[in-house]
Amino acid sequence: MKRSNDRIRTMHAGSLPRPDDVREMVAAKAAGDPIDEEQLDGRLTEAVADIVRQQIDCGMDSINDGELSKTNFTNYANERLGGIELRTFGPGEGPEPEQISARDRLAFPGYFDSPRGFVVRRPRDKQLFCVGPITYVGAELVQSDIARFKAALGDIGDAEPFLPAVAPGSIDHWLWNEYYTSEEEFLYAIADAMHEEYKAIADAGIILQIDDPDLFDAWQIQTEMDIPAYRRFAEERVEVLNYALRDIPREQIRLHACWGSYHGPHVSDIGLEHMVDIFLSVKAQAYSIEASNPRHQHEWEVWKDVTLPDGAIFIPGVVGHFSDFVEHPKLVAERLLRFASIVGKENLMAGTDCGLGTRVGTPDVCWAKFRAMSEGARLASEVLWG
Repeated sequence: MKRSNDRIRTMHAGSLPRPDDVREMVAAKAAGDPIDEEQLDGRLTEAVADIVRQQIDCGMDSINDGELSKTNFTNYANERLGGIELRTFGPGEGPEPEQISARDRLAFPGYFDSPRGFVVRRPRDKQLFCVGPITYVGAELVQSDIARFKAALGDIGDAEPFLPAVAPGSIDHWLWNEYYTSEEEFLYAIADAMHEEYKAIADAGIILQIDDPDLFDAWQIQTEMDIPAYRRFAEERVEVLNYALRDIPREQIRLHACWGSYHGPHVSDIGLEHMVDIFLSVKAQAYSIEASNPRHQHEWEVWKDVTLPDGAIFIPGVVGHFSDFVEHPKLVAERLLRFASIVGKENLMAGTDCGLGTRVGTPDVCWAKFRAMSEGARLASEVLWG
């Protein structure tokens, strides 16, 4: 993985704006509606080529396919894992969905019962269930993603390609187990299946980004746990993730974690100080984390007392998804200089708090945030390298 040897490099967390027609076709396929597969493949090929060029034009040093072929974690798992079943429920039917805002809901019932809480209080009418042995059935899909992405890369100069994949612990959040006799057996079955996707990406010479939002945000879901119990819960899931990453070089792995990325109060988020050691125990070379929003920006101080693993790269979010305000490049530079003074300039990259594609108002806001980050990294680099 390339380092910031003569300037601060830039990356983003994955999801990028989808063209309307692509979004509609991908959603229709995920819903099981009949579509023209050849037309979808051709349109995705065009859209990925466009999204790669837009990232380069905005100054990104680590680029991906925008996750244009995917809709959400539920459909992602449904398409790539065997032994699972998607069921549809009417109002009041089915299991109560787990909520990444559960603790906040207890503290802010008025917010979540109001229209302002619509983003996180939508009723879930579909739920995935594990009903048999979990297998990996996504080989054709991941190879299509890889081939389409590689065809779009062309001359990307000094930029570095990556593709995201979801951690077993985050899949566990969205998948109800009706087959395995223990949670441990269930998690390791997911890990064995996802290992095939992870290895396919790494074997293609592409950086593997592991998305694991539930490492932090499951604290809100597990309302009955205290911090020691939750740490044990998280440690078990990191052990499973590291098992899933076996025989993949650390230098090809980047971890991204956040606090759920829903638009809401977030006062019940678990503090970074309780989780930073567990976060850094994941087998990865680079660690990307939400760091610019109003609830977690102050946690830069936590890193004063932390030693990064040997050879590690730290990627704090310096632009965010929580607001359509576009960060000023000087603010981005200020944030980067602060972190550089703690972890060292060569160990630092600039990143986003989370994927911006579905979380900011319009595509032009996303691209403006990327340009602000790129310019902020340039300003900080001038100070650090002269």
